[in-house]
Amino acid sequence: MADLTVALGIGAAVILMAVLAVRVSVRVGLPSLLLYLGIGVLLGEAGAGIEFSNAELTQALGLAALVLILTEGGLTTRWDEVKPALWPGIALSTVAVAISVGVAGVALHWILGFDWRLALLWGAVLASTDAAAVFSVLRNLKVTRRLVGSLELESGLNDAPCYIAVVLLTSSDPITWKLPLTLTYELGVGAVVGLGLGWLGTHALRRAALPATGLYPLATVAVCVLAFATGQFIHASGLLATYVAGLVLGNSKLPHRADTLSFAEGLGWLAQIGLFVLLGLFASPARLLDAIVPGLVAGAVVTLLARPASVLLTMTPFRVPWREQVFLSWAGLRGAVPIVLAMIPLSQGVDGAYQLVDAVFVLVIVLTLVQGGTLRTLSKVLRLDTGASAREIDVDVATLDELDAELLQVTIPVGSKLHGVYLAELRLPPGATVSLVARDGKGFTPGPTTRLQEGDQVLVVTTQAVRSATETRIRAVDRAGRYARWKGETGSG
Repeated sequence: MADLTVALGIGAAVILMAVLAVRVSVRVGLPSLLLYLGIGVLLGEAGAGIEFSNAELTQALGLAALVLILTEGGLTTRWDEVKPALWPGIALSTVAVAISVGVAGVALHWILGFDWRLALLWGAVLASTDAAAVFSVLRNLKVTRRLVGSLELESGLNDAPCYIAVVLLTSSDPITWKLPLTLTYELGVGAVVGLGLGWLGTHALRRAALPATGLYPLATVAVCVLAFATGQFIHASGLLATYVAGLVLGNSKLPHRADTLSFAEGLGWLAQIGLFVLLGLFASPARLLDAIVPGLVAGAVVTLLARPASVLLTMTPFRVPWREQVFLSWAGLRGAVPIVLAMIPLSQGVDGAYQLVDAVFVLVIVLTLVQGGTLRTLSKVLRLDTGASAREIDVDVATLDELDAELLQVTIPVGSKLHGVYLAELRLPPGATVSLVARDGKGFTPGPTTRLQEGDQVLVVTTQAVRSATETRIRAVDRAGRYARWKGETGSG
């Protein structure tokens, strides 16, 4: 009992320190993973003296955390923002991964003298960009939707092919012509599983009248985790299934969507904190000294050779301007994912695996400082800073089952063209009405001459039959103002 009490106390203290560290990371524009890794190192053998060296457990817990991180990434990725970058994002997460693995493998074979299989294994581990690192940095930058969409899709999708490549290269089985077929099957079936379970989960949640609001976020996350388990069970890509299921669910008209996204975001933070602290705890500072040189060499190869080559060859056919290609090359942030992938050969007893883990640890720290700390400046130098962050009007939905109706809670953001619109000009379809407006901490019943303002929270009661049309109209006015129909804005997509 005493051990449990101590463990819970340490865990709570670590989480509180990590939460406070988020403010520091946001201010300096760096992923908070560095601070979490530092907490883990301080708790480890060189600090508080906690011994932890179980590679298999680290890999298992790391993979579980990665599933939750990808779930949060899929749920919070807006389809209308990534849709223009769909094919470039897919190319970066598939073709570019293959190019990066090949280029890095060849370079590391000649520079560090690795045999071909080990060199390609290093390339596969280092080819994956980290969803947590990319999401935390990019969503604070003011660059174009196409750039953000491409990088978000890449970081959410490329974990799957990198994971498959690492598993195959770790195995002692010979590499044959069946490899491309295996990759195609695992990725294709994984995507289908994610789409199918995401669609089924959406329809089930929209028709269910659960007794408590908090059950909707739990059910949504459970669908994404089920997608991972299903994909893995049928020997497909569970990681891809997880992200795709989250993407489908997050872009559907789910009940209590805002609560679900908030819950998923908190769960994603918890997974990041636990994962990075665990990896910091596993690290051995004494071994890291010997890994500095190979880590820096591998980092230089990936950052200055493999990544630019893969971006150039995959983005040029899409006529991506050279400035955006430079930004895409530099924004391939590494984080916990390469370290988790490096645990796979370590847990299988592959020769040289400890050097790989330690080198990747060094590489992640250095590249996060160098790349993450200069992305904002680079966006300005390349004249890619748009000066405005992307925004989306927040429309939450609650089911009123006994009335066959739904309650929409609309939060009007800064910059919305709903600002200044009279309620009569909103022209909601018959069956929908604005029942309450909350402004400056006070609520009142609006009339036709009430003008909406930025920051208002508006409650709209609508029958289920016109719910979709109501939300579509609200989004159209948010984007184009009171004359949305004249401007051809439909509010869809």
